[in-house]
Amino acid sequence: MIEVRDLTFTYPEASTPALRGIDLTVRPGELVLVTGPTGAGKTTLCRAAAGILTHEYSGRLEGSITIAGRAAEDYRGMEDVAEAIGMVFDDADAQLIFSTVGEEIRSACAEGTDILETLERFRLRPHSDQAPHTLSGGEKQRTVLAAAVAGGRPILILDEPAAELDPTNAACTAAILRDLKQEGRAILLVENTPGVFGEIADRVVRLEAGRVAGPTPPEPEEIRRTAAPPAGEPVIKIAGLIHRYGEGFALKGIDLLIRAGEFVAITGENGSGKTTLIRHLNGLLKPDEGSVEVCGMDTRRHPVHALARKVGLVFQNPDTMLFEETAEREVAFGARNAGIPDPDGSVGSALSAVGLLDRKDTYPRHLSRGERQRLAVACVLAMKPEVIVLDEPTTGLSPDEAGIVMDHLRHLQERGVTVVMVTHDHALARRYADRIIMMEQGSIITDRPTGGETCRRSSSTETATVSSTG
Repeated sequence: MIEVRDLTFTYPEASTPALRGIDLTVRPGELVLVTGPTGAGKTTLCRAAAGILTHEYSGRLEGSITIAGRAAEDYRGMEDVAEAIGMVFDDADAQLIFSTVGEEIRSACAEGTDILETLERFRLRPHSDQAPHTLSGGEKQRTVLAAAVAGGRPILILDEPAAELDPTNAACTAAILRDLKQEGRAILLVENTPGVFGEIADRVVRLEAGRVAGPTPPEPEEIRRTAAPPAGEPVIKIAGLIHRYGEGFALKGIDLLIRAGEFVAITGENGSGKTTLIRHLNGLLKPDEGSVEVCGMDTRRHPVHALARKVGLVFQNPDTMLFEETAEREVAFGARNAGIPDPDGSVGSALSAVGLLDRKDTYPRHLSRGERQRLAVACVLAMKPEVIVLDEPTTGLSPDEAGIVMDHLRHLQERGVTVVMVTHDHALARRYADRIIMMEQGSIITDRPTGGETCRRSSSTETATVSSTG
């Protein structure tokens, strides 16, 4: 059981508390879902409930925290706390340390746990011998969650464990957590919106500005987007693209044409090849066979830094992009290196566009996951590329925050910028994109305009056929 009473916590050098007067109880067999906008204190609450604030942070903590019947301060340290709690952080990469998926889970297994059953339960058996760093973002999240569950600990604290999961795997995860509740586990789960987890939660707690607020607001109604501006000449040309990881195919003969000023969404299950495809657009990956041409530049013949002046890429994990001392310096780094006229004005505009101008002097690692995601978007916006490519840009964002970012991308599209976005949010894709491309096992299986026609793909664009979706 977790019990938090009158908890207030202030980070070192912060002027206001991150949590204020929090009372929360999670009993055995309960799942308590915590929601709220980015910066509301959700991750800080997870750290408090896991004993991390008590044992690893030097900020000011008031109130009491009880973990599995013992006061948090009575534990000898985090190694002692870990006997009672399985924790999944919002950055899966930080928890993956072994050379294969099987080793990650085997190292965490409690005595008597069937590792093959665990791999099967989390749909990871085909990846057992695969290196974790080669997995998709969603597969990494499932690996970390599987390891936490396999440990058999009575308490699970999960900080956005489904942020990068496609709808199918999110539903599977919800079913697993429902079973774990019935086994008597106490589960504290953080997500920005309830989604499928609202159906299995015993209680939903909403945080705002570090306090427990009222009920979670309803999901915004889907609004049909306005007509797209006319598309221009082809800006991305992909022909016969094949990419291999080891002996397997990550991409299988991709043919794709995207015109200037289009807004294209790429969807598909975890591991379908979406991230591998978009990493070819700025030269981070090179074709094993076939060709990729962006803004008239063959990506095999031009270095990444040259392509980056034309193509801005926002990574799935924002932490891979952040290294400066302040948010403002983070955004300015790319703008100045790209030779943008009036870089200071461009930096201010980019931070304002994502709602972070008032956090410009903040150390990026002190921002919430959602704020770091928005900062990564600002870094690319400030460089004013002709093509913006985003890998799950709304991960970790509340619906309102996602709307701010997406509306700005739509505004850029109206000015002629090409936008290519990977997303699992089909409603978001329908609202903003001109075309929705679906991938499966390294191939494009459908390519449809949002107006209602579907282009069903075979191995090449020449054999595509168009049918009405009604």
